[in-house]
Amino acid sequence: MQGGTAVPAGAAAEELSAERDSVRSAPRRRVRRYLKHPRLRPYHRLVALVVLVNMVVALLVGPARLTAAVMSTLALANLVAAVVIRQQDIVNALFRLATGVPKAWPLSWRWAAAKVYHLGGIHVGAAISATCWLTAATVLSAAPAVSWALTAVVIALCVSAAPGLRERRHDWFENSHRFGGWIALALLSAVQVANLTGPDPGRLAWVQAGLTGVVIAVVALPWLRLRRVGVAVERVSAHAAIVTFDRALKIFPGSWMPVARHPLGQWHSFAHLPPLPGDARSRMVVSRAGDWTGDFIDDPPTRLWIRGIPTAGVAGVGSSFRHVVYLATGSGIGPILPHLIARRTPLRLIWITRAPRATYGDQLVDEVLAAEPGAVIWDTTVRGKPDTIALVRETVAACGAEAVICISNKPLTVEIVTALERSGIPVCGALWDS
Repeated sequence: MQGGTAVPAGAAAEELSAERDSVRSAPRRRVRRYLKHPRLRPYHRLVALVVLVNMVVALLVGPARLTAAVMSTLALANLVAAVVIRQQDIVNALFRLATGVPKAWPLSWRWAAAKVYHLGGIHVGAAISATCWLTAATVLSAAPAVSWALTAVVIALCVSAAPGLRERRHDWFENSHRFGGWIALALLSAVQVANLTGPDPGRLAWVQAGLTGVVIAVVALPWLRLRRVGVAVERVSAHAAIVTFDRALKIFPGSWMPVARHPLGQWHSFAHLPPLPGDARSRMVVSRAGDWTGDFIDDPPTRLWIRGIPTAGVAGVGSSFRHVVYLATGSGIGPILPHLIARRTPLRLIWITRAPRATYGDQLVDEVLAAEPGAVIWDTTVRGKPDTIALVRETVAACGAEAVICISNKPLTVEIVTALERSGIPVCGALWDS
């Protein structure tokens, strides 16, 4: 199944081409290629920036005034930044700001704004800085045993979140981050109570207590929104299932939400599909990608736990551009389908998947084609794997797109983002940083 692609005519196409060329000229230089290396993406730059800001603060405060109380306060300030930047309402607000910039702005500015999904780098940089400040405050003072225990737990949390370890043992990372985080908050609360009930608490002790309260409130908020809902699971194939909730959730194009069979068990996030015509109930697609999703498809539940609120994802940044190409592989069509239907910006779709109708069902494929009749649906069981980069380049050139949004597996996403950005084409793709 393959649709045609439309070519913008006249001045509009020339304007798009000229603006893309102005952005592409710089990446041809060697320095631009270095800056587009995966290790130098905005996510890592933000990590470095936050750490650098903390180093500057240390220099400005000066060694003489860096007491244990001051370092503890700086640790808590960083911890607040680390949890707030991940808070769902904050994430949604930042996405609205970033994607609401005028399309009359230069492409380079809108490209920079679309990198809003890299803000997880602030979380990592602040968490690293908080750990360093806390460790220094504990080591350089006569800290009680509870402070040493808190420091040990926080260091263990940082180690468990190391990218390689997190990817190899994601379930272990998730559980250690959740339960270890709760233990750390309990120990932190005990430290604050001890400080406030001491002989001379001081002003910083009250500041630290306030910052601790903010952290606890932000961490608790998604759990205060915990609820159990009924679901109907349609097993469309051995690889995928369509989940329909028993109610309408306050979703928006490209939003996602974590679900679990048990609130203290494994949580997995999936993008929302748009409701069917005449049916307000929310939906999502689950694809087999491990033990949990495999068990979900083979032994579907009738009820699920959901936590927090629908949250913006990377596919939503497409509205920052005048024309985009969405590239999806497999179940990556899930986060993209709402944007095809919403049609907030002109777009073209490339969907690379095996046996789309056999894998995802006629209904989902028909929804895709109804929303985007010109979609390129590449069936790998019939045509084999494509030269994806070449296919994307051809589609971008044919339709005059400003940017590419890639929803795929990690290796292909890194390959696509690196190759196209080095040639000056704005690309946005998932980061797998949680």
